[in-house]
Amino acid sequence: MQDLVQSGGWMMLPILISSVVALAIVGERFWTLRPSKLTPPGTLPQVRGWLKKGQLNAQRLKALREESPLGRILATGLANARHGRDIMKESIQEEATGVVHDLEKYLSTLGSIAAVAPLLGLLGTVIGMIDVFAAIMMHGTGDAAQLAGGISQALLTTAAGLVVAIPAIFFHRFFVRRVEEITVGMEQSAVHLVDLVHGEREATPGQTPGEKT
Repeated sequence: MQDLVQSGGWMMLPILISSVVALAIVGERFWTLRPSKLTPPGTLPQVRGWLKKGQLNAQRLKALREESPLGRILATGLANARHGRDIMKESIQEEATGVVHDLEKYLSTLGSIAAVAPLLGLLGTVIGMIDVFAAIMMHGTGDAAQLAGGISQALLTTAAGLVVAIPAIFFHRFFVRRVEEITVGMEQSAVHLVDLVHGEREATPGQTPGEKT
């Protein structure tokens, strides 16, 4: 492995750094974007129980806010519920914007690595081919084995760039999709809460938003 990196020339260094950064982001996002951590299934039923029993207070709101990102959104809505339905919805939307921004953290960096890595590989190959043709001009084409070796080394950076870019593209799209799914789930829970607080219907998990009971 070390020989391959050295054979690829100095352009292998930024590709290697990109691979390390991409691997770190993938690991961190897998740990952070866990649905069970972001949208615990028991959060909304717990809030419903508090409302029905009249047990909602500042201490429970604080605990709800610290429990999970979904809890942050619901707690913000509950804190502004007394100001009316529209204000409650606006406060939820503002809080949700910040939550979604946190969920998308590092994904733009991962997407940039996916786009840049093959270009770095191509640049390394072009530089290597320039060196090969410079050697041909100086020494001719007498040693075919040496020329083949030089071309092989030049192509190593392209291969390395693709090895980094392909998984980066896959995981970038995977995490973007996961964020979208989590966001939809949070939106549905927030709609249930708004309708529950303002008495339009009894919100239940899994019920389609807008469906009457």
